[in-house]
Amino acid sequence: MDMSDAVIVNSSRLKSDVWNDFDRVKKGDTFVAICRHCKKKLSGSSTSGTSHLRNHLRRCQIRPNHGISTYFSPREKRKERSLALVTVDHQQKKDEVLNVGNLINEQKQFKSETVNSGSSNLDQRRSQFDLARMIILHGYPLSMVEHVGFKVFVKNLQPLFELVTFNKVEADCLEIYANEKQKVYEVFDKLPGKISVSADTQIAAEDAEYLCLTAHYIDGDWQLKKKTLNFLLIEPSYTEDMHSEAIMTTLMEWDIDRKLFSMIFDSSTSDTIVERIRDRLSQNRFLYCNGQLFDVRCVVNLLNHMVEDIMEALSEVAQKIRESIRYVKSSQETQAVFSGLAQEFLDQSKNCLCLDNPLRWNSTYFMLEVALEYREAFSQLRERDPDNMKFLPSDLEWSRVSTIAGYLKLFVEITSIFTRNKNPTANIFFPEVCDLHLQLIEWCKDPDDCINSLAAKMRKKFDDYWEKCSLCLALAAMLDPRFKMKLLDYYYPQIYGDSASELIDDVFECIKALYNEHSIVSPLATLDQGLAWEVKGSAGSITGSGKDSRDRLMGFDKFLHETGQNQSSKSDLDKYLEEPLFPRNADFNILNWWKVHTPRYPILSMMARNILGIPMSKISSESAFSTEGRMLDVNWRSLRPTTVQALMCSQDWIRGELES
Repeated sequence: MDMSDAVIVNSSRLKSDVWNDFDRVKKGDTFVAICRHCKKKLSGSSTSGTSHLRNHLRRCQIRPNHGISTYFSPREKRKERSLALVTVDHQQKKDEVLNVGNLINEQKQFKSETVNSGSSNLDQRRSQFDLARMIILHGYPLSMVEHVGFKVFVKNLQPLFELVTFNKVEADCLEIYANEKQKVYEVFDKLPGKISVSADTQIAAEDAEYLCLTAHYIDGDWQLKKKTLNFLLIEPSYTEDMHSEAIMTTLMEWDIDRKLFSMIFDSSTSDTIVERIRDRLSQNRFLYCNGQLFDVRCVVNLLNHMVEDIMEALSEVAQKIRESIRYVKSSQETQAVFSGLAQEFLDQSKNCLCLDNPLRWNSTYFMLEVALEYREAFSQLRERDPDNMKFLPSDLEWSRVSTIAGYLKLFVEITSIFTRNKNPTANIFFPEVCDLHLQLIEWCKDPDDCINSLAAKMRKKFDDYWEKCSLCLALAAMLDPRFKMKLLDYYYPQIYGDSASELIDDVFECIKALYNEHSIVSPLATLDQGLAWEVKGSAGSITGSGKDSRDRLMGFDKFLHETGQNQSSKSDLDKYLEEPLFPRNADFNILNWWKVHTPRYPILSMMARNILGIPMSKISSESAFSTEGRMLDVNWRSLRPTTVQALMCSQDWIRGELES
C-alpha cells in the first residue's frame, strides 16, 4: 500500500497501551496501524479492536521483550507462571524442515540485540535449575546446552534467557545433588524401622564398572521405598578389602550403619567381602540374630546363573533349531511347503516360528517352545529336502530339548512373578523358591545322564543360595497372615522328609529370638516397665485412707497387678500365631494389613516392617531376562565419576518424588 499521502492521526484519544508501539495513520477513509519496530501494517479501524495488535507485539522479532507481559491476558499470565516444566514432544512432524543456515543467521541476529533483563519477569537462576533437572530426569547429555540447535531453540523461545555452558550446567547438577541428598538424610533420620541395602554394579567400559548401593525400607505409612545411596567407580585393581571398605564408608557416611538390617548381594559375590562387612557391624552389635539375617543373595540373579548352565547345555541343539528356522523363512516357496506340512500334523497352532534374541534368554525359551510344536513338520520337510535340512536335531536331541524347555518354562514363570511388581515384598518368594527346590530334586533323578548332570550343576548353586537365605525366606512367609507357620509345615516335610520337624523348630526358635530382640528396643517395652514400677510405687497411696504401710488394700492392689499380668502375658507373636489364617485373595496387600493391625501387634509389626522390606530380588523387570550386565548410559559414561554419581543419585531421588 502506498503511504506517501497518509496522515498520522492524533493518538491522544486512544486509550489502549498498545498504541505505545503503533502509529495510527489515515489514508483516505482507511485507518492503518503501523508497528514502530518492524513497520508491519495492520488494520487500524476502530471496529477491528486491538487484539490483533497485541498478538503481533508478542511475536514481533524486532521489538525487545521489555514489558511484553503487559500484552498477555490475566488468564495467560496465570498459565505462564504455573508452567514450571515443559515436556518436549520428540516426534517431529515430517513436513518440518530445519534450515541450519537460517538458524545460525538468526542466532547471530539475537546476539546483536541488547536486552535489558533487569526489568523482565524471567527468573534466570530458576530457569537454569529447571534445565539441569530436566537433564538429570531424562538422562540427556550435559553437552546438549552447547548444541547449535538447542541454543537457537532457547533464544527463539525466550531471548532473555542467558545460555549456560557445559561447566555451568554440570555445577548446577552438583548443587541439585547436594540439596536432594540433604532431603534423603532427613528421610533416613525419621525412619521408624531398619534399612536393607542392595549392592549392584553397572558396566561403564571394558575395564571399569560402578558400584551402586541402594537403601530399601518401609516408611511410616507402610509404603515400600528405595533410595540410591552412591554410584562409585570401581577400578579393576580393587581388592576385596577395598570393596568392603568402600561399602562401609558409604554406610557410615549416610549414618545408617547402626540402622542396617541386611545386605543383598549377587549370588556370585565373594563371601570374604560379606564377612568383612558383617564383622565390622557385629563388633558394634548393630545386627539382629548375630548377623544370621545379614547376608541375603538376589534370587533372580541366582535364576540367571542357573539359566546360564541351561544355555550352555543347549548351545549346539539351539543353533541347529535356529538354522532350521532360518531355512524355512529363507523363501516364500519353502514357507508355503512348511505351512502345508504343519496343517497336516498340527491342530491350528497360533504360534509362528521365530528366532530368538541371544541376549534375552526368555526369547530362547519361546523359540524352542514353538519349534517343538512344529517338530513333526520339520521332520517331514527333511524327508523332502534332506540336503538343506541336514542340521535338524535328532530324535534324542528333540527329547532333551523338550525336557530342558520345561525347566526354562519354570524359570520364566518364577522370574515373571518376582519382577511383575516394581517393589515386591519379601513374603512372596518362599513358596516359589520351595517349588523350585522340589523340582530340582526331581530333575536330579532323571535317567538321562545329560539331564541329571545339568540338574546337579544347577542344584549346587541353588543349595548355596538356600543355605544363606532359607531362614530369611521362612521368616517373611511366617509374617504373611495368610500362611504363618503353615507354609513351613507344608513344604519342609516334602523337602527334608523325617528331619523336617527339627528344622521347623530351629526356624521357630530364631523367630522367637528375633521377636525378643525387637521387644527390647520397642518403646512399648519401656512403657510396660514404667507402668509396672508405677503400680509398685503407688500401691500404698491410692486408697486415700490416711494409712501408709498398714493399708489393708495393699494386698488387693498386688492381686490386681498379678492377675492383670497373667491375662496379658501372651505376646504379640503368640496371639498372631493362634489366630485363624487370613483368607487368600488376589487383592491382598500385606503392607496395608500390617498397617491396620499395628495397634494389635505393636512389637511384631516392628519385626514385620524390617523383614518384609528386604529386597529378595534387586533386579528390575527390564533386566530380569538379560544375559548381559547393566550398562551405564552412553550419554554419561565419559563424565567425571563425581558427576556420574551426582546425576545417577539425583535422577533416582527426583523420579521417586514424582512417582509418589
